[in-house]
Amino acid sequence: MQLRNEPKVEYRERCYVCFRPVDKCFCDAIPSIDNKTHILILQHVKERFHPFNTARIVRQALQNSDLIVDQTATLATASLPFRKNTGVLFPGQGARLLCDVPPEDRPEQLVIIDGTWHHAKTFMNQISSLQQLPKFCLEPETPSTYRIRKEPTETALSTLEATVAALRDLEPETEGFDKLVGAFDTMIDAQILSQQQSGRERFRTRPWSPPANIPSVILGDLENVVVVYGEAAHGANDARSKHRKPIYWVAQRLGTGESFECAIRPDTTLCEEFLQHLQLTPSVFDNSADTDEFVRLWKEFLRPTDTVVAFNDSTLRLLRISNAEDVPSIALKAVDLKLNSSRLGDIVQELQLAPVEVRQQGRAGVRLGNAIAFCRYLQKLGTQGSTV
Repeated sequence: MQLRNEPKVEYRERCYVCFRPVDKCFCDAIPSIDNKTHILILQHVKERFHPFNTARIVRQALQNSDLIVDQTATLATASLPFRKNTGVLFPGQGARLLCDVPPEDRPEQLVIIDGTWHHAKTFMNQISSLQQLPKFCLEPETPSTYRIRKEPTETALSTLEATVAALRDLEPETEGFDKLVGAFDTMIDAQILSQQQSGRERFRTRPWSPPANIPSVILGDLENVVVVYGEAAHGANDARSKHRKPIYWVAQRLGTGESFECAIRPDTTLCEEFLQHLQLTPSVFDNSADTDEFVRLWKEFLRPTDTVVAFNDSTLRLLRISNAEDVPSIALKAVDLKLNSSRLGDIVQELQLAPVEVRQQGRAGVRLGNAIAFCRYLQKLGTQGSTV
């Protein structure tokens, strides 16, 4: 019987350290770094054999590091080798900027999550031992140079870049980080050249431009921007009413740091469960203002040149329903960043922003801090490239 001629399949021999084709192996460029802070990388199994994964480069370079690869469910039930003074690099509420942490509070072991943003969030949500660790975050000064993989945002970093940035904050005296970044750049440049020569270029080569619909007031100096958040009356989340009234209103003028806080007397008594949901105590409402007094105080706080900025239009609706809308207002949720998240807290985590600390209380204070962080991020984003 005559066999049909099958097309010849060419296999490229790979280096099983950097996992690049042997003729493009860059292991010789990877330095050996004697880092003091132990780095524990938790890698999602789907990242293990990705040809452009950077965790294996980090593991090869850092002499004081370990790499654990597995499924979320397995890691959630495993006894992970956390040390006594361990933290996790993950942005979000409660995360401390590493560059602001004094030497005596720095972690001796830092956990790095390697995977997509979805994998990272899943790890944090489902691995209880990770949730118990103190969280730390970074404040990237420049966008990632990882041009051969798509990052979720312009400020998101690869595992290698994030690890190097963290270690530079924790142990600036350690040598070799520049060489590690150089090896990383060598890998990127070689891959881009190979793609261009083969005509299979699959990455963005045009300069990045920020979203066109960032409000123009955000692109200024923020002198007259007042960021706000308001809590609605009990039952609003269930009723989805367009006629709900505010019961707690907080704001901060970004140009001066002036803040506003007002508890507004509700029409009905607030139950203990609802107060816990708002993270407020009954004493907050002991000297609360009625709606007319709130409107008077709010209008006194505002300047004619101010613009009120909220994340959601539902917050601004609280002003309209109280007849307290006295200056222009905008909602930031409409800005098209093409993110995976739609809730402000998740967006702050996805963008790896450090929430701003404010003096206002409860859940409203947390959300106001997140909205300020997001507003400042949009200003920085909008001034990095062309705008419309």
